[in-house]
Amino acid sequence: MDQPGAEAYILGKLRHGLPAFRTYHCFSHTLDVYRTAVEIAVAEGIEGERLDLLRTAALYHDAGFLIQDKDHEEGSCLLASEALPKFGYTHSQVDAVCEMVRATKVPQQPRNKLSRILCDADLDYLGRPDFFRIGATLFTEFKHYAVVKTEREWNELQVRFLSKHRYFTAHSKRVRQPVKQLHLAAVKDWLERDAEGMAAH
Repeated sequence: MDQPGAEAYILGKLRHGLPAFRTYHCFSHTLDVYRTAVEIAVAEGIEGERLDLLRTAALYHDAGFLIQDKDHEEGSCLLASEALPKFGYTHSQVDAVCEMVRATKVPQQPRNKLSRILCDADLDYLGRPDFFRIGATLFTEFKHYAVVKTEREWNELQVRFLSKHRYFTAHSKRVRQPVKQLHLAAVKDWLERDAEGMAAH
């Protein structure tokens, strides 16, 4: 299994191939998820081949946006299934990567430890200090693709999402969950102030 080769291959595609309008699902997001997945994995005692497969899945998890907008996880699995065997990945290793990638589809439904780690890495920013900065890139992307039109719609969406979301690993529950709750409260506060401002006019 030539994991460095498989990584270099998809990173080359992602660096130049993603649409400019993908301001959140971009090259830097993939690197962020990769770094965070390794961080959580180390905290959770994952090593060896399992860590290698997790790293591969982290780099491929949004690669589907290279070929399709809807169900990008399936697109990611298609790309992984085509590319990874060329780098010596076995059928079962490709299946393991694709199971992790599919688990990241919202609402997340991971069924094993590696999938739980990747899911938490994918939405790690929800409980980080850079939540609002990264969120702004998703708001820009969502506006372009007509998911939301206004900042109020965006923050209403954030409240729904943050309220339903949960972390799966002990590491993320301990480190990210408390901060995520503060962010949820802040967004709710914004909506209240916005509503008061609208009522005043």
